[in-house]
Amino acid sequence: MKTLSLIASGIAVAGLVAASSAVYTVGEVEQAIITQFGKPVGAPITEAGLKLKLPFVQEVNRIDARVLEWDGSPSDMPTKDKLYIAVDLFARWTITDPLQYFLRLRDERSAQSRLDDILGSETRNAVAKHELIEIVRTTRGRTPLRDTLLTDQELAQDIGALVPIAKGRALVEQQIFEAAAEKVRVFGIELLDIRFKRINYNESVRPKIYDRMISERRQIAERFLSEGNGEAARIQGNRVRDLNKIQSEAYRAVEEIRGAADAAAAAIYAGAYNVDAVSVEFYDFTRTMQAYGDMISDDTTLVLTTDSDLFQFLRGMQGEADPIRDPGSVPSDGGVASIGRARPAQDPASPIVTQTEVEAGR
Repeated sequence: MKTLSLIASGIAVAGLVAASSAVYTVGEVEQAIITQFGKPVGAPITEAGLKLKLPFVQEVNRIDARVLEWDGSPSDMPTKDKLYIAVDLFARWTITDPLQYFLRLRDERSAQSRLDDILGSETRNAVAKHELIEIVRTTRGRTPLRDTLLTDQELAQDIGALVPIAKGRALVEQQIFEAAAEKVRVFGIELLDIRFKRINYNESVRPKIYDRMISERRQIAERFLSEGNGEAARIQGNRVRDLNKIQSEAYRAVEEIRGAADAAAAAIYAGAYNVDAVSVEFYDFTRTMQAYGDMISDDTTLVLTTDSDLFQFLRGMQGEADPIRDPGSVPSDGGVASIGRARPAQDPASPIVTQTEVEAGR
């Protein structure tokens, strides 16, 4: 009895083990390949659920059905314009043919290695066919933003103009994608997308590249500085020219006004002193006195003859001055007044002294 129970228990345990080995599940993000003695059997299982297989003979090989990531390591490669750059690329891919994938690659590690080879090779070929500007820039026909204060002459110099490109980074990525997608399709893989993650200069040539960039910027700065100095010199020259013109015109206007004023003053003087002979003599007298003050100072020494015209009013007068009718007085002799009487002339060697005595109504 005990023996029968032990046999039944063993059969039950073996049945449970066989049942558990024959039943398996496939998840929503999985695909499965059933192999028997290492060879695939039947079609790939792509639907999720509870599945059956032969116990102990068949094995389940699970394959990821999600979108997978490939992130390559930075690789140094030359561009068309002989610049060595480090390109870091990433891609997205998925398994569309599990059987072909299993037969050719077996696992994801092998798939990543094969993607490294294919994508790295296609990236190197594409980079070598294009200049650096084509790989860096993404848009064609882009217009730079320029300051609205720039003049037409400055705009004509193409300040800040962008280097024209034929394709751009997006088309270069598309070329790499199309070439690599065709090659990875034989492995049951579909390449979904590819992008440049980072582009940088090679570490060994980076200091030289930076020095060259600094030198180019300095040349541009020097050109701007020289153009600014030339413009400043032109503005300064125009300012001096305009200033001289304004000063000359102002000086001419001043001289014209001064000449007109002198002419008007002379006309006034002429009208005032040309009334009669006495006015003319008085004008001569006042002008001569003014000339004395302008010519003679405390330290002035003049050596002249006594009969010089310069001293015609300083020489001694002989006799009495001519009587002049004084309109403002009514003297007893009929309105004739004596202006002055001078003393007899002194010795020429002695100082000239003139004394005027004014007597009216004598």
